[in-house]
Amino acid sequence: MKSSMRFIKSALEYRPIEEIVVVPRGMRGIYALYRKAEGAYELVYIGMSGRDANGRIRSRLIQHKKRKVEGWTHFSYYEVWDNITELEIRELEGLFRQLYRFSSGANSLNRQVTYKPLLAVRKMTEKELSVVPINKRNLGLQIVDEVSP
Repeated sequence: MKSSMRFIKSALEYRPIEEIVVVPRGMRGIYALYRKAEGAYELVYIGMSGRDANGRIRSRLIQHKKRKVEGWTHFSYYEVWDNITELEIRELEGLFRQLYRFSSGANSLNRQVTYKPLLAVRKMTEKELSVVPINKRNLGLQIVDEVSP
C-alpha cells in the first residue's frame, strides 16, 4: 500500500519491544521510544536514522534495546520517502525533540537540548512580532538551556 503523505512512507506505532524483529531493514526516518505505565505511553526518547541511503532504524532500535532496555517498553517508527534528505529528517527530529524537551517524563533516557536552527527561527519570529523572548527563567524552569546543531 502506498502512503499518501508527503514525508512519511510507512509507520508502525506503539509496538512492544519484542516486535523489533518485524521492523524492515534499511529504513530511514524518525523513531520514538515509550514506557508503558498505568495505561499510558510516556515518550522517553526520539531519534533519527538518515545517515546513509540504506537507513538504520532497526539497528538503532536494537542498540537501544541492548543499552536502555529498562527504560522503555514500546517503540514507534516513521519511515520517510527516499527523496527526503538527511537535513529534512534532522529538522523533523529537532522539531519533535523541541516539542517535548521540558516534559518531566520525556527526559529520563536523554537530556533534550534546543535544536539550534529552530532556536534561530524562534528568535527571529519573537523579534519580528515584538514579543518578549522566551527563556528558561521566564518559563519558570531550572533546566540548563543547551543547544544542539
